[in-house]
Parts: sequence; C-alpha cells; structure tokens
Amino acid sequence: MYNRILIATDGSQLAGKAVDHGMALAKRLDIPVTAVTVTEPWSVLELGRMARQGNQNPIVQFEELAAAAATGILDKVKQVAHSQGVTCDVVHVQDQHPAEGIIAAAKTRGCDLIVMASHGRRGFDRVLLGSQANEVLTHSKVPALIVR
Repeated sequence: MYNRILIATDGSQLAGKAVDHGMALAKRLDIPVTAVTVTEPWSVLELGRMARQGNQNPIVQFEELAAAAATGILDKVKQVAHSQGVTCDVVHVQDQHPAEGIIAAAKTRGCDLIVMASHGRRGFDRVLLGSQANEVLTHSKVPALIVR
C-alpha cells in the first residue's frame, strides 16, 4: 500500500502526536519514514529588530538559530523512530513556507503518504483545519493523513 511515509513536524505537542501516529503506522507496515521540518524565510521585521539590538549579522544568527531548532526537532523524531525500530531519515527544508516545503520533501524523497498534525505552532489559523494542513491537502498529489 505505502512504501515510505513523510512525517512533518514543527516540534509542537500536537505535531508529536502526528509523529507517534506516523511511526506506529510505519512500524505496522514495516516501511521507512522521512521526517521533515521546515524553516520559513527570514522576516525583514525580525532581522531589523535583531540589528537594532546590536547584532552585526542578523541573517547569519537567524540561520544558525533555525538550524539549531531544526536539529533539535529532528533529533527527537530520530529517537522515537529508533525506540520503535523504524528506519528514519530526516530533512530540514530551509527558506520555504511549510506546506510548500512538506510537499517538495515528499516528492524528492519518494514518499507516498504525508502524515502531519491538523494544526501547528501558529494555533488555530482556521476554524476546522490549520492553514498548512489545508494547503498540503489542497496542493499535494500525495495522500495526506491529518492527525488531530
């Protein structure tokens, strides 16, 4: 049925439920997973704030902070995979909007199912479904399993 699952996470508690669900499915089907986290493009306003605080190179600092956060998020997913005996590779997609990065990662990694949470860190952007989940459902050619 499925050969590789893409699990999208932003490190939030709800995304953790999607990670657990995706890992359980992968274990049951005995298939590998790819975990992805996406770092959005830097914000001019945020970089301006950082510069006003005396940062000489706010872009470099932003990139370093984003990379460190992504590493922490993906390391936790690798630990979950290891504890469940699931083969897992990870990818950090930089400078893309989350839905676009998730869809691109699924395509480049050959995933035939996307598992993600219904809402992410931004809270309830939409009444019934988070904006990123909605975009993935709308634009992806790969089936998506949305975990509430």
